[in-house]
Amino acid sequence: MKARVLVFGWGNPSRGDDGLGAAFVGEAARRSDVEMLVDYQLQPEHALDLVGRDEVLFVDASTSGKEPFEVFELTPGPHVTVSTHHLSPGGLLAVYQRVTGKPPPRARLLAIRGWQFGLGEQLSERARQNLDAALGWWRSEAGAALAP
Repeated sequence: MKARVLVFGWGNPSRGDDGLGAAFVGEAARRSDVEMLVDYQLQPEHALDLVGRDEVLFVDASTSGKEPFEVFELTPGPHVTVSTHHLSPGGLLAVYQRVTGKPPPRARLLAIRGWQFGLGEQLSERARQNLDAALGWWRSEAGAALAP
């Protein structure tokens, strides 16, 4: 049986703060009712990872959002990309709807503000502080909201 909640972090840890989503998943408290998933980018195939979920929390780095992080409710929607193998979270929810014929699970985006995205860079100190704040949110507010 699948966990009712999926936390899906994505990004490229080889590009400094772009790895915030993966770092969040690596450090978030584990719970039996939550499954963690990491990838470099969202792809159409990930729609199948949403099947049977009550909620999905997408986690990614933000290049221009508020500091330390923002949380957005998501709905299925169009996506604009230069590749057929990269989707926005709303685009992935739309793929889920098309594939399953059902409405997607509740979905939110946790956008953690990053600053350094150069190839070969490490997670910046400022991004680390934002990550810690996001993890605190997960452990308190989000964790309480997701309690069965």
